[in-house]
Amino acid sequence: MAVHCIAPARGEETPIPVPVNRISSTSPTLARSESQAIRDQRILENLHLARIIAIRIYEGLPIHLELEELIQVGTLGLIDAAARFDESKNVSFPGYAKHRIRGAILDSLRDMDWASRDQRRRCKQVDTATRKLSGILQRTPTDAEIAQEMGLALEKWQQVAGSLRNHGPVSATSRPLGQDDLPEPEFPADESDHPDAICRRNQIAKALKEAILALPIRYQTVVSMYYTDEMTMKEIGSVLGVNESRVSQIHKSALQKMAVVLETNGISPATVL
Repeated sequence: MAVHCIAPARGEETPIPVPVNRISSTSPTLARSESQAIRDQRILENLHLARIIAIRIYEGLPIHLELEELIQVGTLGLIDAAARFDESKNVSFPGYAKHRIRGAILDSLRDMDWASRDQRRRCKQVDTATRKLSGILQRTPTDAEIAQEMGLALEKWQQVAGSLRNHGPVSATSRPLGQDDLPEPEFPADESDHPDAICRRNQIAKALKEAILALPIRYQTVVSMYYTDEMTMKEIGSVLGVNESRVSQIHKSALQKMAVVLETNGISPATVL
């Protein structure tokens, strides 16, 4: 059977077949996909850091906040860290992420500061008026007297006072609105605020600083990374270019050297280290 070949029309080029479903390994789309996968993997592997750091910060806060809010903010910091991480810097991702997570949470706490500029100004006005009237009357002024001194209607003053009580620290001499006849509340001082406790803390802080400065620079670095930056032995080792075992040795030796300095200053290492 004869086979007839159909020649392309004059001026037309013979089409070149293109392989289907074949993408170059250097495709930008594929590169972005791989980068996204690596970033997502880093986030999943280090999600626990957001919770751990949020809990540590939460435990030291003097005001009531929702822990879950701090964890959410920390998670956003982790995501941001994954997006900004540069492998060429030769820094471990967990160590880098800890800084970004902590920074995100602290920035959020600053934004949530109870006292806006207007509230600070108003609080100062209330304090000034209260002190002035207390000096004149030789007693704690009533709501009506404070309202008059500030040039506010009683109802408006009660709104202002309620707002300050709800969003800021309550004065130790304040009483519930409408109950001015009650005796002023008394609050025992916290033991940590006693002069001897404050003096003791200052003494320990000074001794610790001297003990750390007495260490070799490399030892100071390990102590700072471990206790201040909250990095693991493995992470510190990756930064310093040594193995985890060596970091552990340096850390142990640093504590021993610090203990000698502390004992010299009359402080028991067991109460500090």
